[in-house]
Amino acid sequence: MMIKINISSNVIGEPILAESIIETRTALNISQAHFDSTYGEIIAEVETDDFKAIRQALESKGAKVTVLDHPIVRDEEDCVECGACISVCPSHVFSFDDEWGIAQDIEKCIQCGTCIKMCPHRALSLEK
Repeated sequence: MMIKINISSNVIGEPILAESIIETRTALNISQAHFDSTYGEIIAEVETDDFKAIRQALESKGAKVTVLDHPIVRDEEDCVECGACISVCPSHVFSFDDEWGIAQDIEKCIQCGTCIKMCPHRALSLEK
C-alpha cells in the first residue's frame, strides 16, 4: 500500500523515520521525498501487514500518516490522449499503449497531482 508521511517543523530535525523503521522492523520503499527546514513529505510503499505498526510508531513521534488509496481517474470523454500526463508523471502511471491511446497503471499512483495540474483538457481528477 502507498502511504504519505508528513513531518512537521517541530520534529523535522529528529530521526523519527529511522527510529520507526528500526523499532517496527518495517521495510519502506520510498518513491519520493521532499524536505526543507520547515516540513517533510515522504511517499512510500509498505506491506499492508506492516502498516498499522509503522503508522503507530511514526504518529507517536509526531508525524502524520495518510493512506494513498484514491488513484487518479481519467475521463475518457474529455481526454484527447495528448500524452501530457505521460511526460510529467514522476511515477510513470501513464503510458501509450500499442495503438497510441493512454494506458494507466493506477497501482503506481502517488497522488502528487502533477498530472491533474498539467492536463490541458482537465480530464484527470482524484477519485473520491
